[in-house]
Amino acid sequence: MKKHCTLITLLVITLWSSGCATAEIQPDPSSAKPGNNPQRLEWFQDQALGMFIHWSIDAQLGSVISHSMVGASDNYLKRFVNELPKTFYPTKFDPDEWARLAKLAGMKYMVFTTKHHSGFCMFDTKTTDFNIMNTPYGRDITRQIVQAFRRQDIHIGFYFSPDDFWILHKQGIDVSRTRPEVSSANNPQLMQHNLAQLRELLNNYGPIDVIFLDGDFTLGIADEIKQLCWKIQPNTVITRGEMWTRDQHLPGEPIPSPWETCMTIGSQWQYKPTNENYKSGTKLIETLIEARAKGGNLLMNIGPDPYGCIPFEQERRLRELALWLFINDEAIYNIRPWHVTNEDNIWFTKAKDSNTVYAIVTGAAWKLGQQKTFTLKSVQATEKTQIEILGQSGRVLEYRPKVNPKTTWKQDKNGLHITATRAQRIYNNWKWPNPIVLKITHTQPVK
Repeated sequence: MKKHCTLITLLVITLWSSGCATAEIQPDPSSAKPGNNPQRLEWFQDQALGMFIHWSIDAQLGSVISHSMVGASDNYLKRFVNELPKTFYPTKFDPDEWARLAKLAGMKYMVFTTKHHSGFCMFDTKTTDFNIMNTPYGRDITRQIVQAFRRQDIHIGFYFSPDDFWILHKQGIDVSRTRPEVSSANNPQLMQHNLAQLRELLNNYGPIDVIFLDGDFTLGIADEIKQLCWKIQPNTVITRGEMWTRDQHLPGEPIPSPWETCMTIGSQWQYKPTNENYKSGTKLIETLIEARAKGGNLLMNIGPDPYGCIPFEQERRLRELALWLFINDEAIYNIRPWHVTNEDNIWFTKAKDSNTVYAIVTGAAWKLGQQKTFTLKSVQATEKTQIEILGQSGRVLEYRPKVNPKTTWKQDKNGLHITATRAQRIYNNWKWPNPIVLKITHTQPVK
């Protein structure tokens, strides 16, 4: 049950996330060593929404990315390493198409899996032959993605795994994530391999805004790896490995420092051609709302198919998100948490540089022309307060010229009473299942 939350420091206990892309050790934000530039952390918190892209050679099989190698037979591992690169040829890959969709859907940054745990590199590297240049495709996919997203003014992020199953396989070590010898800190060859690859990524692709370090599950991300990132690119923001991140999960309370949750659209990070269940567009929108109300970013994942196309089911949910953000973007970007996160199904964000509060009404369909009244207990109006529904003028209701759809309000000792009429037609059938946002200016918090 959603509850009325106050802004308190969260004690985070990280659990293993069943079936997700990663299982991570979370740093304690209150005791973490300085590293990320505070100004860049402020910048990061304003980005709100990113596109996560999980794509590697095992997308051809529709399996979980990389993790099928753990516990696999020698024959399976040999075929994975030797055969899968020979058939990877994404004939329909168009990174500009991805970037245009990301731009429309409101993504301000992207994070691409340059190397996942398997060790296969989706970039041109001198460190291993197990890379994209040794496939029938034979071109640097990472470079093409970086260039395409920059053309849309979307900030660039790299996912990089210090875990490397290819190295372990070559060393004759059982592929695992939970034994000391598989961690960079205890495996000098693996450490040097990772550092060399990070030097390539951070020197060869221009400014990298975000680094997502996902691996070294046993001991956590080695400080040597993080310090190399900041040495080469001081303005990069390291997310996983340095701040609170979590797969498929939101914190119960706000966290008083920047944080990020990553979320699949279906049940799997990489492309899953069968046995898949997708979240509704409404669920994804409401997840974004809750993340922002609690001060965090949402990194929403796509899993392109082996041809290089974003699956239709994922694309149409991104377009539903695009429509909602086209109307309500100011409630999501450049905001900070209100002094409470929500009152039942109404969630709050506050403009970063003003006393404007956004009350985001979730969980109920609102028909065109329907009037509803809400009472807010945590928001105090003033003489200068104005209230409107985002996206509509409040002056015209289509086909009903005698109806005045202007939002009205009254403040008394029992709260702020708002009466609003939905007066913008979004769909032909006049129905709209997604949240409505009330913009309330010149507010004060009710303590």
